Amino acid sequence: MSTTTYSFAESTARERVARLLDAGSFTEILGPSERVMSPHLAQLGVPSSFDDGVVVGEGLLGGQPVLIAAQEGEFMGGGVGEVHGAKLVGLFQRALRTRPAAVLVLAESGGVRLHEANAGLIAVSEVMRALLATREASIPTLMLIGGANGCFGGMGLIARCADQVVMSDAARLAMSGPEVIESSNGVEEFDSKDRALVWRTTGGKHRYLIGDCDVLVEDDVAAFREAALGLLQAARPLTLEALEQEHAMLAARIQDFGDCFDAVDIWRRLGVADAERVVDLDAARIRALKPQTREGVRP
Repeated sequence: MSTTTYSFAESTARERVARLLDAGSFTEILGPSERVMSPHLAQLGVPSSFDDGVVVGEGLLGGQPVLIAAQEGEFMGGGVGEVHGAKLVGLFQRALRTRPAAVLVLAESGGVRLHEANAGLIAVSEVMRALLATREASIPTLMLIGGANGCFGGMGLIARCADQVVMSDAARLAMSGPEVIESSNGVEEFDSKDRALVWRTTGGKHRYLIGDCDVLVEDDVAAFREAALGLLQAARPLTLEALEQEHAMLAARIQDFGDCFDAVDIWRRLGVADAERVVDLDAARIRALKPQTREGVRP
């Protein structure tokens, strides 16, 4: 058995797809040769990509058919524009027809592509609606987050709509990116150049401990594959009761942690012993901590 590991963060979107799925099983839909590109970027004189920064297609995972999308962080930070979003919507709509074992999204995005403004915002809302329709049809939706650009903005919202979220300990997930928070509220509120602060606040370890991430893995594509295999049947009910429980959990989180100034304070309040050491622990040790905490996991 090969012991070679491949960093999820350092792989391209196509490398992640090829290494995550069963070998040779991936078939791309609307690949670069189709040249389905943004109609807006060329008008602005901005370089375009033949796949508009997202790979979509179908393949096998553990012998089971799945649909998969992977955002390419090297193109405009994985930003969502009109075509990019339409490809994601089309993938979820295809799932309603073909009923795969799951839809996997390998998310790496700074959010809406600002060059496409309103079209990008509309695209995010349409992706969210398509994802929820897929969940309503009891088809599991899995969000795998481990790219170097993190998962922020509209994609951060979409990620938390999925059935399951898998993150590496090097990943980041939030609605607003560090630079956005600093621009809006000042460096005194959040210093985006303080990388330790950024990772403590938005990183995979924190998201796992507080309940925003269901599975925490090392930065290894094989670890993401193993996690996805274990979640193929892990659809959550999309009901009014489940949504009300989620809202109650979020309200309780504000009440419990709203006065905390740092993630370390939250970990300490969750019951983590030696909370200051969390940043130095690997994913396996963080997973071992979880049962010992009073965490606010979603239902």
